[in-house]
Amino acid sequence: MIYEDNTTAHSVGWFLFHFQWCTKYRYRIFSKEKLKNICLIAISEVAKRHNIGIEEIDVEPDHVHLIVKFPMRMSISQAMNLLKGGSSKLIFELCPKLRLRYPQGHLWSKGKFAGSVGHITLEVAKAYAKNQEAHHAKIFLSIKGISTL
Repeated sequence: MIYEDNTTAHSVGWFLFHFQWCTKYRYRIFSKEKLKNICLIAISEVAKRHNIGIEEIDVEPDHVHLIVKFPMRMSISQAMNLLKGGSSKLIFELCPKLRLRYPQGHLWSKGKFAGSVGHITLEVAKAYAKNQEAHHAKIFLSIKGISTL
């Protein structure tokens, strides 16, 4: 069952989001394969530290795309900030010469994008919400031992 690994004492579920952000000044610093791989490793390590699952990742020369899954106890902005800040710190540690290009210490721009992604469609969610009365009546009847056929 998909919910077993995403359960806490009082909640069941997760957030699944498409994140995107750019390098400061849109510098194309990840054009070289070495820096691109360092970026991939840095983002992956930070995600692992904070229990953020990476479903998909793509590093372009001047921006990154991620599909991430994170627990409900974490806000969207918190997940984004952890990934951006942590990866920036790690990239600067692994590539100290980048500080010459970014003397202020900010690898990523302030801008960002976050869009929700779901494992069900909007239509399925609407139908589920609309049919709750019938759904709960069926459960009640089955508890009482009454056939719903």
